This record gives sequence, C-alpha cells and structure tokens, in this order.
Amino acid sequence: MGTIKCIGILTSGGDAPGMNAAIRAVTRSAIYNGLKVKGIYRGYKGLITGEIQEFQTQNVSNIIQLGGTILKTARCQEFKTPEGRKVAYETMQREGIDALVVIGGDGSLTGARLLAQEFDVPCIGLPGTIDNDLYGTDTTIGYDTALNTILDAVDKIRDTATSHERLFFVEVMGRDAGFLALNGAIAAGAEAAIIPEFNTEVDQLEEFIKNGFRKSKSSSIVLVAESEITGGAMHYAERVKNEYPQYDVRVTILGHLQRGGRPTAHDRIIASRMGVASIEALMEGQRNVMIGIENDQIVYVPFTKAIKNDKPIDRELVNVLRELSI
Repeated sequence: MGTIKCIGILTSGGDAPGMNAAIRAVTRSAIYNGLKVKGIYRGYKGLITGEIQEFQTQNVSNIIQLGGTILKTARCQEFKTPEGRKVAYETMQREGIDALVVIGGDGSLTGARLLAQEFDVPCIGLPGTIDNDLYGTDTTIGYDTALNTILDAVDKIRDTATSHERLFFVEVMGRDAGFLALNGAIAAGAEAAIIPEFNTEVDQLEEFIKNGFRKSKSSSIVLVAESEITGGAMHYAERVKNEYPQYDVRVTILGHLQRGGRPTAHDRIIASRMGVASIEALMEGQRNVMIGIENDQIVYVPFTKAIKNDKPIDRELVNVLRELSI
C-alpha cells in the first residue's frame, strides 16, 4: 500500500472510559499531521454497512470527559467470516481509507490482525478494555477508571458489612483476568481476592477461611473475578452457606457499573498519549502493532504477542493483600 492519506478510526467490543479521549487524540493528531480522518460507527459492523463520517477537529470537541464511545460499539458476527472482512475491505477502498486505528480489547485486535493479514491494510491497535488483560502494556484504557468505580462501591458496601457483621462477596469484571479483583481488593482494604489465575492451584475459599478470617474482624469483604474458572460470587456464597453456615453472607455484583463514568485523569492521559502514538507509528511505517505503555514509555507490541500471550499477574501483589488483611 502506498502513502497513507486517510485513516479510519473505530471502537469495538466492550466500551471503556477513556475511549473518547483516544478518539479525540487520534483525530486531532492525524489532522495535525495533514491526514484525513473518517470515524467508523458501531465498530466492524459500521465498516461492513458503510456507517462512516469524515471527522474534523470540532467533531471531537468536548468529548474527553465523557465515558463510553461517541463512535458507538457493537459485536459483529459477520466480520468474523472471510466474506464479511472482504465487504469491510471494499468499504475501506470505496471510502479511500488507507489505514485503520482500532480501539478495543483482544477480540477487536484479533479482527484488525485478520484484516491486515488478508488485505495488506496497515492497522494500529489501542488497548481499550477495563480488564487490563492485554499483554505488552502495563495498563489499558479504562482500567484505572473501573478500579476507582470498584473502590467507591466497596467503600459503600463496607458500611453495611460492618453494621451487620457480614461477609460480603463482591463480584467484579475481568473475564479471565484477576487484575481488577486483586488491585481493587488492595485499594479497598478487602480481606481477599478470588482470581482465575490461582483457581487451579489452591482452594481460594478454604485458604481465605484458614488464614484467620474473623480472628480480628467482625465483617469481611472478598472481591471475586467474574469468570467461568472461579464460578463467580454466587458460587462462593453458596459454598459458604453449605460449608460454613455460621457466617452471614451477602453478594453484590457490580456488573456494567464498572464500564461507565467519567474517565480518570490517568485514563485520559494514557488515551491521549496512545492516540498520538498511533499516528506517529503509521507515519513511521509501523503496521499491525498495538500501542502499549511500559515503564511510562510508549512501546509497539505486535498483534500476535498482544493477543496470544497471557498477561501475568504480579504475585507480589497477592502477598501484599495477604499481609495487610490480618
């Protein structure tokens, strides 16, 4: 493919606070560098149906503070097929889009990788997911805001837990990654976190009870990552009722509450930095990479690594939580 003159930008998969800051940064950085920008609505679905609009700098005014995504997002089964991707590529040709910037999680980046492979389209990914589960970046867009939402919720739940001397299981998002549960537990002063990464190693409930639960406290809060591997908060509440009936148990599932809200300063800043870096990467001739941040420096991570490699959890954090929950 020749010189890039026009870029398309889309958000795909689950929304994450800070996506709008990223859209703004990509748009303005592209225009600053003399490129045309086209906003693609409803993710890959919009690329197939042609729901596309040229963006000027004013299209992204006053959006940096908003949660969600002004470009909307949608799941698209059709794009998962070679035929669907062919239609998407034909739309790009018709619209004169030379390269794509895709903001989303591993499913979104997988779609970009396939499109890049099959049609030789330069694609750059921005890690937009509250789960923080993409390999090669210390943090993802939306993660910090979601963590603060969890913190706010758990602070409120603790008031009730303490008043009633109860054990609360609080279920948080994260799919098969325990970053929100573990760091949320440390930040909120919770007694334990049950995460999928350790589910095969130990019985996490038994360990929590065995480690002196209630020796010095009348109430406890345990964060549980929603996952088929852990079984979620309801599974553990049921177990406690059956195995430790002396405890008064309650469950709170935070759900989509964690996806919304005004992005924190941290999320706005990394989204802005990554957005600018995506245009710089394209102008340098980079393709098929995700923009990441490691040790506060921008890095380029090949799609194959970002998607296929599991991001390891820092076991030191588990020790921190264990020591502080006595």
